[in-house]
Amino acid sequence: MNTYEHSVLLDREKCTGCTTCLRHCPTEAIRIKDGHAVINPDRCIDCGECIRVCPHKAKRAACNKLDNLSQYKWRIALPAPTLYGQFEELDDIDYVLQGLLDMGFNEVYEVSQAAEYVSEYTRLFLKTEGIKKPVISSACPVIARLIALRFPYLKDNLLPLLPPMEIAAMNARKRALEKHPELTEKDIGICFISPCPAKTSYVKNGFGNYKSNIDMVVSISDVYFMLINLMRREMTPTPVSHSGMIGISWATSGGEATAIFNDKYLAADGIENVIKMLDQIENGMIPQLEFIELNACTGGCVGGVMTMENPFIAKARLQTLRRYLPVSQNFLTDDQHHIPAECFFEGVPDYSPMTRLGSNIAESMRMMGDIQRLRETLPGIDCGSCGAPNCRAFAEDVIKGVAKVDACVINRYKNENK
Repeated sequence: MNTYEHSVLLDREKCTGCTTCLRHCPTEAIRIKDGHAVINPDRCIDCGECIRVCPHKAKRAACNKLDNLSQYKWRIALPAPTLYGQFEELDDIDYVLQGLLDMGFNEVYEVSQAAEYVSEYTRLFLKTEGIKKPVISSACPVIARLIALRFPYLKDNLLPLLPPMEIAAMNARKRALEKHPELTEKDIGICFISPCPAKTSYVKNGFGNYKSNIDMVVSISDVYFMLINLMRREMTPTPVSHSGMIGISWATSGGEATAIFNDKYLAADGIENVIKMLDQIENGMIPQLEFIELNACTGGCVGGVMTMENPFIAKARLQTLRRYLPVSQNFLTDDQHHIPAECFFEGVPDYSPMTRLGSNIAESMRMMGDIQRLRETLPGIDCGSCGAPNCRAFAEDVIKGVAKVDACVINRYKNENK
């Protein structure tokens, strides 16, 4: 029984069954039935590709609304570094942070600040003896879920560190309680401003045995116009930013990997490229590397579907913004030169194969043979008219008993006109 709570949702009333999402879903989680798309929750990885390509806006990301913050006495914003790349001619991050404070938040803790700590922790972890390499970043929730569903042999390669947004939430809550002893845990509401739905799913479900410290997730697109109206460039903002080049760079592909200060790394972005890369890693077809950074969105988090700006423009803006920043503003002191135990997550999700056929090997082998034989009778043009993304997937659906063989329009037409 599926218990994973997803953040990519379908509006049936807007869906026309056009098959655009069907052809772009990287895990073949979508089918067209009765003229509408249907998402298989066991295959969905919340990558948001269907949201990105749907011409009718029938797919959407499920997030919290800012109005929900009113239930908390002390409201803390966690802006993702991607947020800074959304604004034209921004030359000071503090304008954005001041805008968040003016919006009604009592405090801001930058995710990019926590990212600089995670970069230091990663460098320490890579020096640990006996770890399985290459180490694969676990910062992108899509990649972590994809490995749990499709690449079980790579689970031990995942970096067992919490992502920057969780470290930020942990530090922000601790700081608020220390500064304001009159507050209780329930008084504090921590709101992550996210570029993608996968991070919303992460907060809802946790990861492995870990439960998120974040209380709410709102999209960058939801706060963008409010911030535009509040960011007064004629006034000097209060200097509250504590991020350097390393933290800001996490918003784009390669930013996390270059921060390990080691040239034995690889960074890939775009879900199709990521899947190909994971296949090669699993098959041992890559050079000797220390670290691999994978981002489901093209360009990294700047390419998330809950952002406003073109990812390449956002990346260019961030390059300009970080030019005048120090390399990092967050360092471990000599007595802190270790990874705190609370920054690790314990265990990874159990392997739940998305392509399982039968209940045992013998049954699965028999079904594979049946699928191949049926596949050979199909036209092989992958038109999607049957409601499946390709002929191979349709044959599998028929053998599993979830589709009828006469759903193939071309074969049915041929049989009717013999």
